[in-house]
Amino acid sequence: MPRRPPGDLPTVAALRGHPRLRSYVRESYAVHRRTDLGTDLAAQLHAWQLLMTDGGCFTALTSAELRGWWLPPLPQGTPVFMALEIDDPRPMRAGVRTSRHTRAVGREEIGGLRCATAVETLLGCARWLCLIDLVILVDCALHRGDCTVDEIRDVIAPRRPGARALAHALAHADRRSESAYETLLRLLHVLCGIEVEPQFIVLGAHGHEIARADLRITGTTGLPEFDGDEHEKGPRRVKDRRRDRALEKAGYVRRGYTAGDVLRRGVTILEDADRSLGRPHDPSRIRPWHEQLRRSLFTPSGTADYLARAVPTLPVRRRRPSDDDAT
Repeated sequence: MPRRPPGDLPTVAALRGHPRLRSYVRESYAVHRRTDLGTDLAAQLHAWQLLMTDGGCFTALTSAELRGWWLPPLPQGTPVFMALEIDDPRPMRAGVRTSRHTRAVGREEIGGLRCATAVETLLGCARWLCLIDLVILVDCALHRGDCTVDEIRDVIAPRRPGARALAHALAHADRRSESAYETLLRLLHVLCGIEVEPQFIVLGAHGHEIARADLRITGTTGLPEFDGDEHEKGPRRVKDRRRDRALEKAGYVRRGYTAGDVLRRGVTILEDADRSLGRPHDPSRIRPWHEQLRRSLFTPSGTADYLARAVPTLPVRRRRPSDDDAT
């Protein structure tokens, strides 16, 4: 066949089959995407979308990642999650996790990709995530205004798969959280039986705002906060020290914590909270936090459990016996 002129190359984002064109790269068996789309998730999903019927859409963690929500650390091997209608054929590919639904799943288009709505995405995630990881997603969806508490309650009402886990996460969610680690720090206190107020505004003697703290331990002057990497940069460090002095002058005690403190040294955070509350320190109060953390994707044990549940196994095709086989 004559070579196709460069200006006549196809412009569709993805193709089925086996196109022998340098402008397309293989994503999975018999599905290819345009090379110039890049290698990010959105580019890959254009190819995976070809495996769905018109009634299907991406859901769960795939939809959450495409929306740019806060996420726990997703391990390598996380599948592409698809929601299909009850009679749709299931794509037999490695790396795909499908769920079939008797009723139509609400969906919307994001960058040419069919995705479940925000509440349907949360419900899909609830089937695979533990409490801590799921609360992070709910906090993000509420904080960004992608859905409301009432909309989440509506999708919980029919008692669909994941509804109970989502209801439990909603009871611990707070739209005032501004990052995943702020949510983790808040949950650590709450699961240890410590009441906190997110985004607490500290006022000066003349009623002016001094600072807005990540958390305040209710009834105390203790202000637990999460300090990310940006707090180590020069200009931000100078600003933080000035803020610390203003808080101390106002009678508040700010305590900054890193990711390592939240995930591996939670008992020291509990000890600081006990000091603020003026009660004896009891390390055993940390057990509910550790119990939930062990199930989370922030830990190796939680990651292994997630992969065991979420990564599908394709059926083994047995070779038909031939005349050459021994009898």
